[in-house]
Amino acid sequence: MSSWNSGRIIGQKPPLKPKEVWAIRTRLQMLSAVRDLALFNLAIDSKLRACDLVAISVADVAISGRVRDRAIIIQRKTGRPVQFELTDQTRAAVGAWIESRRLGERDYLFPSRVHALPHLSTRQYSRVVERWVSSIGLDPKRYGTHSMRRTKAAHIYKKTGNLRAVQLLLGHKKLESTVQYLGIEVDDALAISEQVEL
Repeated sequence: MSSWNSGRIIGQKPPLKPKEVWAIRTRLQMLSAVRDLALFNLAIDSKLRACDLVAISVADVAISGRVRDRAIIIQRKTGRPVQFELTDQTRAAVGAWIESRRLGERDYLFPSRVHALPHLSTRQYSRVVERWVSSIGLDPKRYGTHSMRRTKAAHIYKKTGNLRAVQLLLGHKKLESTVQYLGIEVDDALAISEQVEL
């Protein structure tokens, strides 16, 4: 009898590297995949869990047809608000998607193609992520929706070493959760320490 996780890679899903982000983004642009480009860019910028990302409404990110610079979402898991920025490329992609579908402020940003569901499900989103990573030659078993959530947070931490900032951006209650989430080890802490001379 095989276990539920046979053939799966267990443990944290790695974040995407910058070149992988650009490879996926470029591929989606070349395919004119308007929805996927908006979803991908928003997933990277927002650093949201899949359940929060798929449930975003147009009003959460746009007002009077203009995509906001920043948005605030109440997280389902914690009930706490988390704020995120929308970069120029994300605002452009989200704006193009809203316009192409003629979505109103009361609509979900990513409506489901399945009539019984109001918005894209986390399972559907997971399959979309598998397609993205496969399209650039990555193993879809190694990457998942949490890779999208972790990508920008991991790069912010790598660049700045600022754990508190990453904690706020991810909406974690405890700093220990952020440390665990990023997979920070003693080697990382020492590498940061070595860069500081007194």
